[in-house]
Order: sequence, then structure tokens, then C-alpha cells
Amino acid sequence: ADSDGGSEELVLTPAQLIRSLEQAWLNEKFAPELLESKPEIIECVVEQLDHMEANLKRAKKGDLKVSVHHMEIERIRYVLSSYLRCRLVKIEKFFPHVLEKEKSRAEGEPSILSPEEFAFAKEYMANTETYLKNVALKHMPPNLQKVSLLKSVPKPNLDSFVFLRVLERQENILVEPETDEQREYTIDLEEGSQHLIRYKTIAPLVASGAVQLI
Repeated sequence: ADSDGGSEELVLTPAQLIRSLEQAWLNEKFAPELLESKPEIIECVVEQLDHMEANLKRAKKGDLKVSVHHMEIERIRYVLSSYLRCRLVKIEKFFPHVLEKEKSRAEGEPSILSPEEFAFAKEYMANTETYLKNVALKHMPPNLQKVSLLKSVPKPNLDSFVFLRVLERQENILVEPETDEQREYTIDLEEGSQHLIRYKTIAPLVASGAVQLI
């Protein structure tokens, strides 16, 4: 804990850091929407990779441990690049909704975009608008030369179903009916259990880390 400012700083071991990255990666990979940005984890993982590579340079050549550590570095780099690539794909796919959510978030609410991702999303939207205007809209009648990207670009499908593993027991989770004849009901999620459930039902649990998408 920071005694001066009263804030708390989470300290992770290298193994815990990599597990946090893998958890963020799997959640991002299987969630239908863009999740909260994790810049602290990314920064720490990059620093850890640099540290690991520096240690390898000092190791004796021919040592079996060197090959093992090289493989581990490549594995971590793959997870990191896949995570970042997955986020960029979602930004490109849902950019107007992503920017609108970022614009309307409450003060103190975590951002879903890193500063770099925010700049990319704004540039992508500006380029899309310019392309549409130059290629199509300027050839349309004046009353049809405006288009709402928020209405034109599909939203993330929060009603899609996802697989999850429960990390922390949860009680009284409200489940919506599948048909009009059914009623809402609640379920308990036992630690270690696995479920197939509608994403928007458990979206807050993904954000809090209580469940892991798989």
C-alpha cells in the first residue's frame, strides 16, 4: 500500500503476471465486446520479457535451460501479440460503439481503451468517414449524403453465449428466459464449475475476475 497517497499498488510475481496476461487474453478472445484495457499488465509483461532476454544473454551457451527459457519467451510473446491483435480487430469491427462508450463513461470508470488504442480508433473512424464521403456519399442526393456510423455498424452481440469457469463462488445470478413462456430465475455458480451462459448475464463477473471465459 502507498502510505502517502493512500492508494494501493498490486504487486505480482512473474508467474502471477503471466497468469493475469493469459486470463486477459482468453477473456478478450471469447468475449463478444471489447473489454477494459489492461495497460499496466502489458507494460509489466514487456518489462519482464526484456529482463528474461537480458538474463539469457548472460547464460552459458549450450545449457538446456536456455532453450527452455527461449521457448517460454516465445510463448509469452505469442500470447501478448494475440491479445493486442484481438483488441485491434474488435476496435476495427465496432469502432463507433467503442468510441461512444468511451465518450459516455462516468468519471472514475475504467477505460476500455489505452491511449494508443483511443488514437487508433479515432483515426480509423475519421478515415472511414472520409472514404465513405469520397467514394459513395458525394454521389448521392443531398438528403442522403449523411450516414450515422453508430446505426450502420453492428453492435457487439451481448446476447451470444460463452463458456466460462467460475473462479469465485457467486450466488443469485439472474438468468433471463429463453422464451416468452419462461420466467426469470436465479442460479448459484460454484467455484470450479463450468457453464454455457448468455454473455450479458455474466459480463460484470468477467470484469471483476470472478469468472474466466474459456
